[in-house]
Amino acid sequence: MTTYGELLWQPGPEAVTETRIGNFMAWLADTGAGPHTNSYQELWDWSISDLDGFWSSLWEYFGVVSHHPPSAVLASEEMPGTRWFPGATLNYAEHMLQRRDDGIAVIAHSETRDRMELSFAELAARVGSARAGLQTLGVVRGDRVAAYAPNIPETLILMLAAASLGAVWSSCAPEFGVDSVVSRFRQIEPKVLLAVDGYVYGGKPFDRVSAVAEMLERLEVETVIWLPYLETELPPFPTISWNELVAIEQEPAFTPVPFDHPLWILYSSGTTGAPKGIVHGHGGITLELLKMHALQADLDQDDRFFWFSTTGWMMWNYLISGLMVNATIVMYDGNPGHPNLMRLWNMAAEEGVTYFGTSAPFLHACMHEGLRPGHALDLSKLRAIGSTGAPLSPEGFGWVYESIHPHLLLGSVSGGTDLCTAFVASSPLLPVRAGELQCRALGASVAAFNSLGDPVIDEMGELVITRPMPSMPLYFWNDPDGNRYRDAYFDVFPGVWRHGDWIKIGPDGSCVIFGRSDATLNRGGVRMGTSEFYRVVEAIPAVSDSVVVHTDDDRLLLFIVPAAGWSDADTSHLTTVVRHELSPRHVPDAIHLVEEVPRTLSGKKLEIPIKKILAGAKAADATRLDALVNPAALVAFEAVGDEG
Repeated sequence: MTTYGELLWQPGPEAVTETRIGNFMAWLADTGAGPHTNSYQELWDWSISDLDGFWSSLWEYFGVVSHHPPSAVLASEEMPGTRWFPGATLNYAEHMLQRRDDGIAVIAHSETRDRMELSFAELAARVGSARAGLQTLGVVRGDRVAAYAPNIPETLILMLAAASLGAVWSSCAPEFGVDSVVSRFRQIEPKVLLAVDGYVYGGKPFDRVSAVAEMLERLEVETVIWLPYLETELPPFPTISWNELVAIEQEPAFTPVPFDHPLWILYSSGTTGAPKGIVHGHGGITLELLKMHALQADLDQDDRFFWFSTTGWMMWNYLISGLMVNATIVMYDGNPGHPNLMRLWNMAAEEGVTYFGTSAPFLHACMHEGLRPGHALDLSKLRAIGSTGAPLSPEGFGWVYESIHPHLLLGSVSGGTDLCTAFVASSPLLPVRAGELQCRALGASVAAFNSLGDPVIDEMGELVITRPMPSMPLYFWNDPDGNRYRDAYFDVFPGVWRHGDWIKIGPDGSCVIFGRSDATLNRGGVRMGTSEFYRVVEAIPAVSDSVVVHTDDDRLLLFIVPAAGWSDADTSHLTTVVRHELSPRHVPDAIHLVEEVPRTLSGKKLEIPIKKILAGAKAADATRLDALVNPAALVAFEAVGDEG
């Protein structure tokens, strides 16, 4: 069994000369723009100590297209309220469409549609047409353009067209319920809405015509662009077709906007209140994701970059931004487990995917199924796997190297919708050790704080960011005095971003994430993150899934989704494993069997709302049911709460 810290991969001596980050370090030395070093840690130290030097070097190195030059790098470093690159004007979409040749820009797969391919030239032409269509609808800079659509090329095209005009983008996946969509879009009042008539998931079609009709009754939308994904009947409300929108042939153009002009609005999960509209800017996202894709992930024009996501998760925005480094992006719309968990691996082999991004739960599911994709398929072009969404267990690390390929880089990363990036990241210059995230991202001043607000090394603490990053939110939508924004991140350590996770940072800069800090298991003074608990419990073959809650009356309650054949002997085995692998104090006071673990629309376990339900709250009072994938799963927890 793979153990924490076990060395699984390390770069060869050629890494410094054959990677994009190695080229960047050589450029820094040659130009005098930064330190002379081949050490990632030394580069990181400089990147967070000299913010002006680091971020201006990225601006120059990547050749950021600026219509007006900046007067400075930082006008103010105070958090919140940092002002980056004042005076500069640019456009995110212009950086996404710089390449115009016949190379493949987009490859799209879905459960029902035929495979689709767009060259960089074709993508630019279609964006130009969509931009012209939006202009005929009266869309101007600052208007909101929204989509209720899947991860398909049309969604990408409209997003780039809106951004090219300086309009503000937002999207929800079509599996979101009516209340979920309305609670998001009603805040931002979109002028134009792209909507599909339905979607397919797991081989089953889901009609959304009536859902869209209900949304429109509760939203004020001037124009609906209708995309007949299921080819159902015409909708009972006025629309224009997608073909009508893109009827005009026009070269793409780009409206220059200030560095901090709104680009898109993402949303918090909304489990404990209305989803917060998180606004990111053109300049911050452009610089941050150029850095992440080129320097941390080592992507370039020869790569085929895939990350499984829906349009309701920030990883969709992260995926499509691979176009900025001229990579081919691979999109997938549908159930990643249909008809079985080999679906995405088959696609990766067919398309020659070089970077395969997914979630830790997906990798764990493949491990529990006993899959060996690298032995069954030709995945020889695959050089890296990205994992996020939850901590990946050491066993999950081991499975990747045993069952996929022993010579790829496994980048387990952590970040969030809040910054639309990973700030604990991977690097081709560093070794991979089981259960550990390789490094803190360049420019991300990530630290672990103890309860006194002092930084600590090699012990668990609050994950904080002590200096600003350009992709931090500009503001929350409809938060004119900034109080909600300050309360979300700066209420505990003034002037320091508190993210809400537990982290341990090693002397070498490697990191371990232990789960949400508000869901800590603290028994008899022994504090533990939930991810550490899940790592042990979910490694037991008889456990399919789990959620653990530490109640206010000091009970530790474990809820298990059992695998087939669960018995009393498995209960005994589980408690023995927890006692031995974790601590006697973390043996659950009770173990309950449930059919499924309730999760948010982005796949997060619902630990805090479950804790409220167990204390006697009704599910509808503990969380927003429309923010969940499976709200019916809460019934079992209400029953336990009623029992006391």
